[in-house]
Amino acid sequence: MTNPARQRLGVIFGGRSPEHEVSVVSARSVMREADPARFEVVPFGITKGGRWLSSAETRARLGEAARRDMGHEQARGVLDAPAVLEELAGVDAVFPIVHGPLGEDGTLQGLLELAGIPYVGAGVAASAIGMDKELMRAVFARADLPQADYMVLRDHDVEAPPEAALREVATRLGFPCFVKPCNGGSSVGVSKARSSEDLLEAVREAGRFDRKVMVEAAIAGREVECAVLGNEQPAASPLGEITPRAEFYTYAAKYADDTTELTVPARVSSEVRDRIQALSLRAFAALDCAGMARVDFFVTPEDDVRIIEVNTLPGFTPISMYPRLWQEAGLTYGGLISRLVDLALERHRAAAARGASTQQGAVLHG
Repeated sequence: MTNPARQRLGVIFGGRSPEHEVSVVSARSVMREADPARFEVVPFGITKGGRWLSSAETRARLGEAARRDMGHEQARGVLDAPAVLEELAGVDAVFPIVHGPLGEDGTLQGLLELAGIPYVGAGVAASAIGMDKELMRAVFARADLPQADYMVLRDHDVEAPPEAALREVATRLGFPCFVKPCNGGSSVGVSKARSSEDLLEAVREAGRFDRKVMVEAAIAGREVECAVLGNEQPAASPLGEITPRAEFYTYAAKYADDTTELTVPARVSSEVRDRIQALSLRAFAALDCAGMARVDFFVTPEDDVRIIEVNTLPGFTPISMYPRLWQEAGLTYGGLISRLVDLALERHRAAAARGASTQQGAVLHG
């Protein structure tokens, strides 16, 4: 029997992204850690083929202990699931934990905006910019945030990189360099190119996942991350440091390799810590984020700091850095989920109040 005093928290996960399995792990963690006294969790899985599952179907598949995905059934997405939409309309808020394209990129956020449902995390614009590394880097430049030099190849130039572009990479960025899809996360499709021959193969690999490919100058240094939490007055967390045993922080190093070392707090000076926290808040504001974000940096041996990216929907797996950093600050995993839902409801109420004010103004001046 349901408790009418509890809030119904929808958790949407899975999807057609290459990060499907990571999304499932994150969702399992959120469902397990959400405060049962406050929330009735209502899960909605999306198959790799785009079929939306009802909460009953989702629970049944999650009940299979060995299952790492939500299935492969094909569908036209949410248009083929009117019963799921009706069920979704009955939740009080949504935690969208679909990592990658068609979930983290503003598309799912747009659906929830149109449905009038409060949701955790950044809005449509910030989500879209945070997913597209080219657009994000342009915002960084406008906000005067320090970053590595880069180039972007697109469309035909990804399929057959012109000689002029390859020469520019060699002369401007140099080797080694990193090659990554502009739209994507969890290091999917990312390679380190040490030569022109490596570069061609790396561009082809990244091009499997996106029509735009970023080539970025390598920075010698340590990867340090900061979590940001809040809406109009966000807070920056203690810092975490990542030391992968692999050559860089690959998908396997993030989710399948238990030799990756996570050090919290990061081994940096107080001056570098303060600088990274300040830059994290500036990046959060520059992208117009809300709720949460994880901001990643490189710190060189000379304590020079360069921003890598803002992740508007960081991982929520048991080993993910975002909840780990807030635990260091004294906020439990369950408390973090409650705080994120509070921020979602706060943002939704503020938007509704602005809408009511606008409608009232139209009546008065119509």
